[in-house]
Amino acid sequence: MYSESDLQDAIAAGALSADAAQALRDHVARMRASPVVDEEHFRLLTGFNDIFVAIASIILLVAVGWLGNSLRLGAAEHHPSIASGLLVAAASWGLAEYFTRRRRMALPSILLLGGFVGGVAFALAALAGQILPDADDRTAGLIVSAVALASAGAAWAHWRRFMVPITVAAGAAAGAAVVAGLVLSIAPGNERLWVILLLIAGLAIFALAMRWDMSDRGRTTRRADVAFWLHLTAAPMIAHSLFHLLGVFEGNEMGIGKAVMVIALYVAFGLVALTIDRRALLVSSLAYVLFALYALFHKAGAVELSAAFTALVIGSALLLLSALWHRARAWIVGGLPDALTDRLPYLDRPNAGQATA
Repeated sequence: MYSESDLQDAIAAGALSADAAQALRDHVARMRASPVVDEEHFRLLTGFNDIFVAIASIILLVAVGWLGNSLRLGAAEHHPSIASGLLVAAASWGLAEYFTRRRRMALPSILLLGGFVGGVAFALAALAGQILPDADDRTAGLIVSAVALASAGAAWAHWRRFMVPITVAAGAAAGAAVVAGLVLSIAPGNERLWVILLLIAGLAIFALAMRWDMSDRGRTTRRADVAFWLHLTAAPMIAHSLFHLLGVFEGNEMGIGKAVMVIALYVAFGLVALTIDRRALLVSSLAYVLFALYALFHKAGAVELSAAFTALVIGSALLLLSALWHRARAWIVGGLPDALTDRLPYLDRPNAGQATA
């Protein structure tokens, strides 16, 4: 299985012409009876070897971290060791030199990115714990910001070297944590502030995702993969914060009013998803709408079958939406002003074929 990034690499290397690549995309679209622009491609597996290497990498990184934890480097017995994080980060970078830079294996690359950035963050957090073992909430907020800033820098360095699409999302999340730590150091212990900051961060990452998306309306380059991971990062942040502000999970039961609001918000998410041709918002908020529908069926008297009815309605609706995705999107986008549609992903293949690399 080949991704759009692989096709672009082949074109850049001269192994495949741009016309041949476009012909391949059109052929796949005809075979699947679905427009390629609506498929939302991203590469996770190129074969079972990806899973094999990913499992082996996890085992190796766990072993390296375990051994590093035995090197105390001045840390107290009950404190995590800095060496553990540093060794995991170094091992992850070294493995990425082969499996990411040379072999371009998708799943191992994602895991190794997490190992590198996570290792750096763990080492710095362990160092801060040694220096300031009794930090108060304000100091802890500053520590979170400092660690997040270093993690964002590590993600940037990794991106410059390996260009793994998910790296930009990791850096964006770290950047959001920098701001959140600074704000929370000023007003610690404010749970509502946490939720508001999460919403703002989600919207900011969503805007960044749209910026990447608008630079590749045909979704034929690596920029579309970067946008995919950014949307996947932003969606749960937006969904969770909005539903939390609505008080969805306050109390043991959900009232009819809240349930209706949740369903209405999910419909709004669906309209946004169709407009931008991204499904992440629908998936991220699925648990909330399931809970809301369950509450409605339960209130209606279908106590024993409320879970079954909920699964039936949501499953059928999502499958129908998937089957009619292109038609529904064409209907929605067709009613928007040209100034907006000129920035959205293409609706048809002729336009998509004009996308630039």
